[in-house]
Amino acid sequence: MIMKKKNNRSKEPDTNWEERVVQVKRVTKVVKGGKKLSFRAILVVGNESGQVGVGVGKANDVIGAVKKGVVDAKKHLINVPLTKSYSIPHPINGISGAAKVIIRPSATGSGVIAGGSIRTVLELAGVKNILAKQLRSSNTLNNARAVLNALANLRTFKQTTYDRDLSIEHNNHNLKMTT
Repeated sequence: MIMKKKNNRSKEPDTNWEERVVQVKRVTKVVKGGKKLSFRAILVVGNESGQVGVGVGKANDVIGAVKKGVVDAKKHLINVPLTKSYSIPHPINGISGAAKVIIRPSATGSGVIAGGSIRTVLELAGVKNILAKQLRSSNTLNNARAVLNALANLRTFKQTTYDRDLSIEHNNHNLKMTT
């Protein structure tokens, strides 16, 4: 009897994913014969419609490190709730290691006001109007992971009302929560 291996992944095409290399660093390891050089690549993968991931890859050459980083980033994908104006539902903070980021929704047409790896993560998530500030650390990887942490903790109005067992009343364009 021949057992066929089942593939749990969906058969969707991988053409809509955009990947950006945030940083490539040469790292060394001290071994018996001297120093062993390798490369570390930090990548951000996103589809610009609410899914984004950050990955790290290490290899003896840059191309191998980038390939490993893409695979790692696709393993750590998160869904981002976007508003109609391509912003986020509410202000939020994110922490990873010593890095802390503050992310706030901003007015339509203001663009992505952020720097470094934060900007890359937000753009690939599909956010168009946002204000972000990185605090405490300038580490590229930790800042990217802090943004991912913040975006993963975002909640929509519907999710919050469901978690609190409340109902939403639509009354003349006014939203009211009732118990």
